[in-house]
Amino acid sequence: MNDAAHPQPTPGPSTASGLKARARRVLAKLDAVLPDVDALYGDLHEHPELSGHEARTAAEVARRLESEGYEVSRDVGGHGVVGLMRNGDGPTVLLRGDMDALPVEERTGLPYASRARTEAGEPVMHACGHDVHTACLVGSAAVLARSRDAWRGTLMIVGQPAEETLQGAKAMLDAGLYARFGTPDAVLGQHSAPLPVGTFMHREGVAMMGSAHVRVRLFGRGAHGAQPELSVDPVVLGASVVLRLQTIVSRELSPLEAAVVTVGRFHAGTRANVIPEEAVLELTVRTEDDAVQARVLTAIERIAKGEAAAAGAPRPPQVEVLGRTPVNRNDPALLGRVRDAHAEWFGPKALVPGVLVTASEDFPFFAQGPGHPVPTAYWFVGITPRRAWEAAPGATPQEKVAHLPGPHSGHYAPDRAGSLRAGCESLTVAALACLHGEGGAGDP
Repeated sequence: MNDAAHPQPTPGPSTASGLKARARRVLAKLDAVLPDVDALYGDLHEHPELSGHEARTAAEVARRLESEGYEVSRDVGGHGVVGLMRNGDGPTVLLRGDMDALPVEERTGLPYASRARTEAGEPVMHACGHDVHTACLVGSAAVLARSRDAWRGTLMIVGQPAEETLQGAKAMLDAGLYARFGTPDAVLGQHSAPLPVGTFMHREGVAMMGSAHVRVRLFGRGAHGAQPELSVDPVVLGASVVLRLQTIVSRELSPLEAAVVTVGRFHAGTRANVIPEEAVLELTVRTEDDAVQARVLTAIERIAKGEAAAAGAPRPPQVEVLGRTPVNRNDPALLGRVRDAHAEWFGPKALVPGVLVTASEDFPFFAQGPGHPVPTAYWFVGITPRRAWEAAPGATPQEKVAHLPGPHSGHYAPDRAGSLRAGCESLTVAALACLHGEGGAGDP
């Protein structure tokens, strides 16, 4: 663990041959572990839990970690699970998997498809691969625990809740994750992607955009729908705001500055013949630079206030930023080590060129250590069945991905066996690349 007064060794560099030899020894145990990994995946997929409600999932993760000899703490920042395994002198490496599902109706037709509903009747589905992430986290933790002669250091296994609401990582840190269990020297995370199974994508610098969730409350003057002249119509005002917001990216940012502004919710009124008193917009903002995000947020507030004034609104709108996440930026040295390890284990052809992902993650909060940044590395694991990939129209990966079910789709269905094996191997190999070999720093 890092300490300003007594710095500990950084993750030990591994020679390619030494790393591959250690990975062979560790992953030789994977076949014995995979049946439980598969059973856990199937169970989680059939019984998904929404953000903040992951009690059953967390219990399954904690039980399995305890059975492998980890010191387990529960309920860290909600339903967060932390498993520690100390195995001699060396760096502390955090492996993270997110556990929550989405309010999406499953339409895969799989025999183990989710039929889960909330008490309010809302559908629930693992439509973003978090069941894959969690099962692979447990599988990697198991093979590493059974191979303690192949590495030195401390493993911190983190089952994180509430990623979909972008709250879980920060909640765990606010609950004292690093203060209680130690600040890691490296944080590793992976995410499923609609790439062919057995392929991996790494991107230097920004891997995923930062995000902001904004709510704009517009105030009008209600009236009968047949007498619009007596009103200040917040629906018309809201429509003007929505259209004007589209000019932020097209006219206020440089074409070289990547950003997305999407109005995902527009709520106003109760009946067709009643002009309501107010309208509420909710937006998602995505940028690859935190400074650009600040400029976009300023523009949103300016536009909302300007349109309200032009409409003669009785009072200015309320503009609230409900949540923000920083960009998901990879540490160059750590990502290089992980990518080299994956190339050595899977072969260079398994690595596809990295592209910027416009979706967001709360994973970058793990980089915010006490007084200093913590190196993080985040990569993508292909989960699309090979037949589906080959059948998809298009000559380039981007064209094919556009025709395949992606995250947050009710049709999102990973290649079960291939994805679980690839995910376990990629996380294990990455961990070994950061942990010391049995002879100390690096490999013997």
